[in-house]
Amino acid sequence: MPSGLIVKSSDIHAAGCYTTRPIRKGRRICEYTGPRMPKPEADKRYADRYVTYLFGYGAKDMVIDGFGTAMFMNHCCEPNCETEEEDERIFVVALRDMAAGEELVYEYNLWDSDEATQDCFCGKPNCRGTMFAAAEVERREKLVKKGQSRIS
Repeated sequence: MPSGLIVKSSDIHAAGCYTTRPIRKGRRICEYTGPRMPKPEADKRYADRYVTYLFGYGAKDMVIDGFGTAMFMNHCCEPNCETEEEDERIFVVALRDMAAGEELVYEYNLWDSDEATQDCFCGKPNCRGTMFAAAEVERREKLVKKGQSRIS
């Protein structure tokens, strides 16, 4: 686990990742790590699982199967972090200065899910109610208007 981070119970969802010391805006906090595979392989591997820690990257339909501290960072509609891709690596970066004890959260911006919904439970005043990216919400709304019953 990267220095200064701890995983513990979260009000947002099960467990969350928290900082044990102050973090400055713009600092890379950790890297999203784990085995890498094509998305179709991950879809087969996790077809019957409710929870996954997959993170899409690059332009070749690849995912990282989360296996580290970053996999415990929850979605929030008012994030204090964001993800940044560099050379097919994903880093979590601070959007603002943070005090010790804060839960580290970012917007998941999910897309291309077979799930009908991906509800958000961040509880923030401006919660969008979903972990889907705005573009994915729009795409799904267009499909519904066209009368397509299956969303994918």
